[in-house]
Amino acid sequence: MMDETKRKWELKHSIALLRVAIGWHFLYEGIVKIYNPDWSSFGYLITAQGPLKPLFWALTDDAVIGWADTLNWMALMFVGVTLVLGFLERWGALVGMFLLALYYMAHPALPWLQQLNVEGSYWFVNKNLIELIACLVLYQFPTGQVFGLSYLFRKKHKITKTETL
Repeated sequence: MMDETKRKWELKHSIALLRVAIGWHFLYEGIVKIYNPDWSSFGYLITAQGPLKPLFWALTDDAVIGWADTLNWMALMFVGVTLVLGFLERWGALVGMFLLALYYMAHPALPWLQQLNVEGSYWFVNKNLIELIACLVLYQFPTGQVFGLSYLFRKKHKITKTETL
C-alpha cells in the first residue's frame, strides 16, 4: 500500500514538473515575440503546407497579420502563465492543444511534403505533436493542487485510503 501511495505521489509531482516545463516553454515563446520588434508569423504562415494552407495564407493579408501575431503571442502567454502558476491549468492546456494543432496543421510532418520553415526532419510525429499530447496529459491530470496557485485556493479535505490521481 505504501509503495502504491509513493508511486502516485511521484506521478503527481512528475506531471507537475512536466506542466511547469511546458508552461515555461510557452511563456518564453510569448515573451520573445513581444520583445522582438521584427518578429512576425508571416514567414511561418506563408510557407504553410498542410490541409489548412489556404486559411494560413489568408492570415498573411496586411489587414489580418497584425491580429494573427497579437493573438498568437497572447495565447502563448496565457498558456505559459496558467501552466507555470498551476491556476486555470486545464484552460491553459486546452488553448495549448489548440495552438499546437494549428502549428502542426500549418507544417505537418508528412513524408510526401517538403519540410519548410521547421527545425529538423520528421516523419508524421514532430515536436508540436508531442507537446500537444503532453498538454492532453496535463488536461487530464491537473496538478495545480499539488504544486501551484490552485493549492492555495483548494478546499481542505480529509485524505482517504481510496484517493486516486
